[in-house]
Amino acid sequence: MFINNIHIFWFIGIGILGLIVGRLIDLINQNLPEHKEIFDIQIIKDYIKNTDANYTVMIITCVLYIALLRVIGMEDVIELLQFLILIPMLISAFCIDYKLQIIPNRLTLTMLEVGIVFSFFRGINNLNIAVEMWLGMLVGAGIFIILTVIGNWVFKKKTMGFGDVKLMGILGLFFGWRNVIAISILAFFIAAIFSVALIIKAKIKKQEINEFIPFGPFIVLSAIIIMFIPLDIWIKLIFFIFTLGKSKI
Repeated sequence: MFINNIHIFWFIGIGILGLIVGRLIDLINQNLPEHKEIFDIQIIKDYIKNTDANYTVMIITCVLYIALLRVIGMEDVIELLQFLILIPMLISAFCIDYKLQIIPNRLTLTMLEVGIVFSFFRGINNLNIAVEMWLGMLVGAGIFIILTVIGNWVFKKKTMGFGDVKLMGILGLFFGWRNVIAISILAFFIAAIFSVALIIKAKIKKQEINEFIPFGPFIVLSAIIIMFIPLDIWIKLIFFIFTLGKSKI
């Protein structure tokens, strides 16, 4: 049985891999912020013995892996491997930043190293792709450096962490400069919707609003969305939304 010209056993295998990686992500989320070893055999054994599995993370990783295989297929193995490695690091960045409001340097450095390696391999086949990826890193980091400086100057306080700047620069290395611009816009769009929802909820329950909301999770969500939705479709969808359906997709 084939799905999108790919045998179903590939989907089963990559789904199982997603479950295993999801289990590893939870280990990373617990040890990385505390600067503990991650791939130490004894630590892994203790974790498996004493810690219940985080089935939410495992299922999310499994679903994303299967969807990635469905969307990219086996035609571009390098791109597929690139995002299979990136997804667990993005999920880890989401979880850690949401809980602790930090993105560990070890995580961003690993993402950077992986991005450099894949830009090299993709550049062997097509130099233009490598150039676009490196431009993406400059554009992604540049946009958020400018926004951070302006935000700090206007509001006279820290508006965005430098971890977000590094994350956007690294994502530019994976997605290219066009897609990293789309990720930036989409991240602010999702953050705006989330902020409005929080304000409404706080007013209904008459609670105080938390002044600082970590922006990393919105960047991660946007990157995953762009990973599965081609840029041209995303642009048409935005026009469709902002024209209230008058523009046809």
